[in-house]
Amino acid sequence: MDWQPLLPQRFKLAEGPFWDQETQALYWVDIAGFKACRLRGEHYQEWQLDRPCSAFVPTTRGDALVTLPDGVFRLDLDSPPERPALELFCVADPDPGNRGNEARCDAQGRLWLGTMQNNLDAQGGDVAIDRHSGGLFRIDPDGSVSRHASDLGIANTLVWSAADNHVISADTLKDTLYRYPLDASGNLGEPTVWAGPHERGSPDGSAIDSEGCVWNARWDGNCLLRFSPEGELLEIVELPVQRPTSCVFGGPDLRTLYVTSAAADGVLDGALLTATAPVAGMPCHRFAG
Repeated sequence: MDWQPLLPQRFKLAEGPFWDQETQALYWVDIAGFKACRLRGEHYQEWQLDRPCSAFVPTTRGDALVTLPDGVFRLDLDSPPERPALELFCVADPDPGNRGNEARCDAQGRLWLGTMQNNLDAQGGDVAIDRHSGGLFRIDPDGSVSRHASDLGIANTLVWSAADNHVISADTLKDTLYRYPLDASGNLGEPTVWAGPHERGSPDGSAIDSEGCVWNARWDGNCLLRFSPEGELLEIVELPVQRPTSCVFGGPDLRTLYVTSAAADGVLDGALLTATAPVAGMPCHRFAG
């Protein structure tokens, strides 16, 4: 695959790419740079926040949700980039020492949020992680919150099977991707190991393609790993960045793969990368509220 930087900007910790098919817009965040970013055509916008932002998800009512350490907030997309207008929507994780990390919506438009111990200081610098205090939470359109997993190190990856009967999610500190059964009411069962440790880095965010295969970004692994629906490694997709953080399929035909990355020592580290994929992806879902 021919990887190219989409923008000249380099980010501290770009994460959480979301493709909005309706507006043909790409949303993502710079967690350590405290930014919510959007690209529509050639028009790039960023809203500068004052604390880490781990996800930026548009809603069906026209604004967006951003996940901050003190809660999930609505962001008015018409507000000035230097003065973003925020309104508290809910507090998902009650632990004040945690922050959001991964977040994606299911087909019903419910936001699933994975959390972790806050590992960033007031300037976005690194803080050591010394506890497994994260969890998985479901936020319904009415703002109600339910917890579905506890005692996670770094919750990453949230992708749903084509049959919508299980969720794949990772704990990066355990170098493992797990399969959670999912019932008709949207409740998770006990997880089983879906894909264990691999020499090419640790599991970060993922996307799922139209064949049910999972493309997993590998932190410190310079690659994506493509797994079959059963968790068998099919392919190693090399990348020109050391720390890819997540990926998403986009474009009119969902055949463009976007990859976010974190700052490191290479020329492209911290870039937002793009390439044409050999297979189409599955669409992202807006928050239904």
